[in-house]
Amino acid sequence: MLSATAHAGLDRLQSHQLTPAGEYTFGIEGPAVDAKGNLYAVNFGKSGTIGILPAGATTSALYLTLPQGSIANSIRFDHDGRMFIADYKKHTIFVVEPGSTELKTYFHSDDFNQPNDMTIASDGTIYASDPNFKRRSGQVWRIQRGADGNGVGERMTSERPMTTTNGIELSPDGKTLYVGESETREIWAYRIDGTRLSSPQLVKKFPDLDIDGIRADIDGTLYVARLLKGTIAVLSPDGKLLREIPTAAKEPTNLAFGGPDGKTVFVTQRKGGFIETFQADRPGREFCLQVKRCETR
Repeated sequence: MLSATAHAGLDRLQSHQLTPAGEYTFGIEGPAVDAKGNLYAVNFGKSGTIGILPAGATTSALYLTLPQGSIANSIRFDHDGRMFIADYKKHTIFVVEPGSTELKTYFHSDDFNQPNDMTIASDGTIYASDPNFKRRSGQVWRIQRGADGNGVGERMTSERPMTTTNGIELSPDGKTLYVGESETREIWAYRIDGTRLSSPQLVKKFPDLDIDGIRADIDGTLYVARLLKGTIAVLSPDGKLLREIPTAAKEPTNLAFGGPDGKTVFVTQRKGGFIETFQADRPGREFCLQVKRCETR
């Protein structure tokens, strides 16, 4: 493990281990950074937990424990600092209000296969991927905040059948939803029209190995975790491969932008159960959503 100071002198496009191996289980996923710069990831020490890596730190700590039988996969923050946690075991999305560690049910549906990854819009709308790995199929949900403060969820429709929906991300203008499909190693772009995903366009099909989490920077450049290849693929919004950034181990699952300027990328690494990091050229979309001070070029 390298210190944060040591990282500064290394190749900025090479990912380096940040936290000790074994802090997190094989199920490490769902990284998200709050407005204070703290990083959160799932399955710290054991399944059913959320870990926190304080801003500038190199070791994580336990942040909270989910109810018995619950296991999270994704974490997101809205522009008001609410933390949303997708519990794929109990088909629930929890919310934690700013300054609290109390879990409240935000949305639950028995129609979920399993809420997997999430992305969040500027108005707080959540889009959640919902794969069925056994059937090699999937869908996407739109979840909005209702008048009572609870989530109201609807399954979105699409003119093309989806396979195993996994990584999911919005374009910076909030009009396009990118959905990764693990079964076919494809990323599709859809125009959002209410609860309809229209005008499907194939953005990228990878020739081999799996894809997992997807995140975008403020310009719409996509960062894709190449599970088993051990890279983060960097794509233009139309799918051109700009570069691939090698990760410290071979099983990156997801990523999040943070750091003082939003250009530090944190990667959850399944092989070894740690967090690694590299520097991007531009700040992340969700980082800018929270700090409200980023500008596009």
